[in-house]
Amino acid sequence: QQSNVTSFSATALAIITLEAFAGMWINAFLVSVLCIAWVKKKALNSNEKILMFLGCSRFCYLCFSWVYCSLSVTYANYLFVHPAFQLTVFFQSFSNCFNLWVSACLCVFYCIKIANFRNSCFIHLKVKTDRIVPLLLLGSVFSALAIGITSYDIADKKLSNSHNYTTQGNLLKLTSKTDDVFFHMYFIYGFGFVTSFTAVIFSALLLLFSLWRHKCKMQTNSMNNLSMDAHIKAMKSILSFVIMYSINFIFLILSLISSTKEEKYVVFISLLFLYAFPGVHSLILIFSNPKLKNTLVRILSCVKCKVCMR
Repeated sequence: QQSNVTSFSATALAIITLEAFAGMWINAFLVSVLCIAWVKKKALNSNEKILMFLGCSRFCYLCFSWVYCSLSVTYANYLFVHPAFQLTVFFQSFSNCFNLWVSACLCVFYCIKIANFRNSCFIHLKVKTDRIVPLLLLGSVFSALAIGITSYDIADKKLSNSHNYTTQGNLLKLTSKTDDVFFHMYFIYGFGFVTSFTAVIFSALLLLFSLWRHKCKMQTNSMNNLSMDAHIKAMKSILSFVIMYSINFIFLILSLISSTKEEKYVVFISLLFLYAFPGVHSLILIFSNPKLKNTLVRILSCVKCKVCMR
């Protein structure tokens, strides 16, 4: 069937495409640099492992989300051909939850690595950090995979009961029972959002409390201003980290609620931020890492020189 694209849909798709491809390029750069370093050193530290998984998860998330968004705008009927819809649900659920939980792993890692508490359990976690990180990443993969399979199974069972299949192309004819399918899938998405967001907030609060207590001790002991400035800078970066994740969580929930009510302008604004967040946050992580920052500056300077020579 021919596509039915309005001017608003075309503009929205163009903007989202620019954001998605920019985010994919940034995360591809992040993964490429870390993979090259892995080949050269034959080892990666815990922080680099998390960053590499985070870059991979965000690249996959942006790819699947952009494909879904493009098809839903241009040829929406292709999404409702068996088993295209079930596969779309699986990849969307897997990539979304994997991205969120690896992001939460990064925040948990910073909390364990930087925070300073005298609790024996916390000290044990700090000592065993390098062993815990692979388990966290592996757990994120399997958990996201379990949610993706569950979403696929729900979509397959519900849609097979609530849809009739035509003989040509098995085109699914939607019925009113489809809302029940989306309710179950959105409930699974919400579970993934809430668990990751809770881990991020809890870790960030512990880290802020530890830094604030350390700052108070330095003031009492009349420590030098350079150390004080470093801790204040760390607290500001963590607060901005929490604010970004909070806004991202709000837009995630808002996009789910708005999509059920078919409020296209609210969904569009939500998608603008959701597609921009993986690229912007990864760019911040690149500039906060000296090795990644120097590599990016070197590449950009080479590109600039070649452009000037032309």
